[in-house]
Amino acid sequence: MSLVIQERARARLITDGPDPRLVPVELRCAPEEPETVHVRLPGGADWAVGVDLLERGLRSPATRGDIGIWPCGRAQLVIELHSPDGVAVFQFDRAPFIRFLSRVRASTAKRPAAAPATATPA
Repeated sequence: MSLVIQERARARLITDGPDPRLVPVELRCAPEEPETVHVRLPGGADWAVGVDLLERGLRSPATRGDIGIWPCGRAQLVIELHSPDGVAVFQFDRAPFIRFLSRVRASTAKRPAAAPATATPA
């Protein structure tokens, strides 16, 4: 039985104000979409991010579509999200992402390979 992998994290929403606002974020990966991480933000906003993009973004700047991810020093990660409403920039501790991605990769490694297709006589 495969289970949904979840991790809670806290992010600092970077604004032009004097202090960043702390917001709760949920990371989620379901067995039916093993290569996609859903980043759920307050208010119900849900961003689908590829596992490969997150992994690359932990090491160096990576962008795909409306999402940019890059490391910020040794312990931080920045995620920039573009939408028709504007741009949101979040700064995270890297540890929850590393822990989460490790669990996702361990889960996909345990998954049995798809059975090869067999030809049926005509």
